[in-house]
Amino acid sequence: MGGSLALGLKGKCAALYGIDPNPATLEVASSQQIVDYASSDSAKLLPEVDLVVFAAPVPAILTLLESLPALTPNPCIVMDLGSTKRLIVEAMSRLPERFDPIGAHPICGKEKLSIANAERTLYYAAPFLLTPLERTSPRALSAAHQIIEAVGAKATILDAVEHDRILASTSHLPFLLSSALSLATPQDVAAFIGPGFKSTSRLADTSSSMFLGILQTNQENVLKALRDLQSRLTEIESALAEKDFEKLESILSAARDKYQAFMRLSRTDK
Repeated sequence: MGGSLALGLKGKCAALYGIDPNPATLEVASSQQIVDYASSDSAKLLPEVDLVVFAAPVPAILTLLESLPALTPNPCIVMDLGSTKRLIVEAMSRLPERFDPIGAHPICGKEKLSIANAERTLYYAAPFLLTPLERTSPRALSAAHQIIEAVGAKATILDAVEHDRILASTSHLPFLLSSALSLATPQDVAAFIGPGFKSTSRLADTSSSMFLGILQTNQENVLKALRDLQSRLTEIESALAEKDFEKLESILSAARDKYQAFMRLSRTDK
């Protein structure tokens, strides 16, 4: 996500600095000129910037926010790309007054991580959710909107708590569903896997270390989404077990109607 954002912003801002603890990532960022300067030394680069974007797993963002005041004495806008927002916004609210924080979450990305999979057009036409704090200044909000416009995304402002409730159903639950499908499928059927299985199970290829932080920081909402899904699966299972094919057809038709409504609304939003 960070590499794709840098590619999308290249040539559209005064300078781009990249900070990462992985030497291989820094090498790619420098050799491919994704950023103007790359380093693992946060204390060296952070005092040079007026806006910092944290593109990392949620637990890492929380740690970085705690360490930020010690790394730079300078005032700056602080933005993140984390997949859950409530705890991040709470951590941002505890930053010293010299920082101007705003939460953010682009609704895009791939199951393949690392800078090697960065794409300049990743953010194009994607929803980019902003979760401002009460202390977020008009300047920080304007800067976030400028970034979003520069990469071709579409900004929407959302409360952090509401964000986590919504994403539990639209992002976090699909990952668990993909994982469960992969685990439930016998190994000996691999040769017969088709596009339906591949598209449904694709998210299971996401790094578990990254998604674990998402589940830890949105546990209550994800559990509710899981229970709602289990209720629907039980309803389908019962109709099939009882050979009530009329009820089963009704359930599947309702699901198709709801899916089509989702797609219509999605196209309208764009």
